[in-house]
Amino acid sequence: MNISKKLNIPTVPLAERVRPKTLDEFYGQEHLVGIGKPLRAMIENDLLSSIILWGPPGSGKTTLARIIAENTDSDFFQLNAVASGVKELRQIIDIAKENVNYNKKTILFIDEIHRYSKAQQDALLSSVEKGEIILIGATTENPSFEIIPALRSRVRVFVLYELKKIDLQNILFNALKKDDFLKTLRIKIEDPDYLIFISGGDARIMLNILEASVLQEINNEEIIVSRHVIQNVVQRKNILYDKAGEEHYNLISAFIKSIRGSDPDAAVYWLARMLEGGEDPLFIARRMVILASEDIGNAMPNALVLAEATFSACEKIGLPEARIILSQCAIYLAAAPKSNAAYLAIDAALKDVGSLPQYSVPLHLRNAPTNLMKELGYGNEYKYPHEYKNHFVEEDYLPEELKTKQYYIPTENGIEKNIKERLKNLWCNKKKY
Repeated sequence: MNISKKLNIPTVPLAERVRPKTLDEFYGQEHLVGIGKPLRAMIENDLLSSIILWGPPGSGKTTLARIIAENTDSDFFQLNAVASGVKELRQIIDIAKENVNYNKKTILFIDEIHRYSKAQQDALLSSVEKGEIILIGATTENPSFEIIPALRSRVRVFVLYELKKIDLQNILFNALKKDDFLKTLRIKIEDPDYLIFISGGDARIMLNILEASVLQEINNEEIIVSRHVIQNVVQRKNILYDKAGEEHYNLISAFIKSIRGSDPDAAVYWLARMLEGGEDPLFIARRMVILASEDIGNAMPNALVLAEATFSACEKIGLPEARIILSQCAIYLAAAPKSNAAYLAIDAALKDVGSLPQYSVPLHLRNAPTNLMKELGYGNEYKYPHEYKNHFVEEDYLPEELKTKQYYIPTENGIEKNIKERLKNLWCNKKKY
């Protein structure tokens, strides 16, 4: 006999079977659903307005939407942004308009609302503004970037955080006590902390791993959910990382700021996080090329050379060996002296170019390829530096109106300290340097 029929193994996933139906059964997000907190007050008083629930996977967004459906007097509809379009929206909006005539509320829950196009989001505006529908959107992406401003201005955004360890423990042991199928089995979880760790803070994944581990050992009289069993089921830790999502930008930001802050240990850690999450090594290498010029510059010019070599090497070699090259470069850049003088110089010059008149090029700096140009004074009195001592001669190279302007201000760091001293010696009769 098929073992699933013999044991009456449920076909509905464990995470769905034990999904809370009331706020008292819900664990986590105390800042939203604790006593006296805003979302709880809205639900308990049946005064819900349109909201966006923004948080990582497995943090309770869908569960909260279902609790709202169970505890408010309204028609409840659920759509997934990946599988629905404007047609489905229009059908629900038509029902909502009819419900208004009977003083009945309509709640529309849209999962992964960030995947809706601008046109699809536009289709919601009028009904949300008029109160014909109460929108609950769930997203793992930053609404500032993924939700159009017009819709965002009509909703409240509630931020959900990754569940705490105690919340995940409560969800885990509650599932063992609550689920009708698991209650019939003798189950021992040897290392609950490891199960929580390997789920990456996602409650849904944690419960799915638990169920898969139990089913793998289902023929044993006592089911031992050991670290070995979990590893066999999972193969690798669930890494919270979406190469197109906000975490992508959070991690590269942490990586770059760690290098800028001269912390090689932090740089290597964030590098490992990105690599483990499947980030493109060339994206990381490209960012280090930029950093080598922006944050190190002439304090150690070889940093740019090494960063460029790193990009080229990663392009030729690829992972897994490219991780070593990326690590070497990240450590070198983190340990290097820092200067953003070149970055500040070009930005200051661009600001002047954009806000000041376009001053003429001084005649002595102009090219004179024709006799007419020479007659007009192009190139006259230009002093060729190589004809002078130390290959230098004091000259005005900026327009008359800007001749005392200083854009490049070298630091006292690394090689740039020597550059600063040389420029100071060369321009000793000028106010510059």
